[in-house]
Amino acid sequence: METDLVLHDDAVMTLDGWRAPDGTQAELREHYLRWLAEHPDAMWRSCRPEHLTASALVVDATGSRALLTLHKTVGRWLQLGGHCENGDSTLAGAALREATEESGLTDLSIDPSPLQLSRHEILAGGCAGTFHLDVQFLVTATVGTDYVVSEESHDLAWFPINALPESADHVVEELAARATRRLAHSAGSVSSG
Repeated sequence: METDLVLHDDAVMTLDGWRAPDGTQAELREHYLRWLAEHPDAMWRSCRPEHLTASALVVDATGSRALLTLHKTVGRWLQLGGHCENGDSTLAGAALREATEESGLTDLSIDPSPLQLSRHEILAGGCAGTFHLDVQFLVTATVGTDYVVSEESHDLAWFPINALPESADHVVEELAARATRRLAHSAGSVSSG
């Protein structure tokens, strides 16, 4: 299908053009690009034992709070996101769609440059025994912060970005730290420009 190629090509272009912030992220980037080169179906959950996913750390307009989901299957506080679907044409678009669906928030804006990559094994649910090659983005709630809990969540809640709940996954903590640095850099660029 044409959509498959468009999404696959966008993933390659996004990762190829992304400047990894450290050596570990650079190694993951190379792994993702190799997987994409070897698997035309790398964007779909049917690709085994690994496939790409897209997720988003949603922050409020001030950048001081992050919206996390208490995931039903995992039982921990995580960023919003999931599998790519038919109709997705970009990784950033897939992350934005997931954030909108899982939060009920409207008027979200996404930074199209990934914040970080996370390769993690799925231990439960329909993808048990596979690895998600997650591409994680920063999404900002531009107006309103009244969310709606989706069927995929036990709960949603806003947390101070620098004081996440103890049951938050360490990847979420790293994601929040990277978001804080990017937001501070963006604010510095705006004030100095």
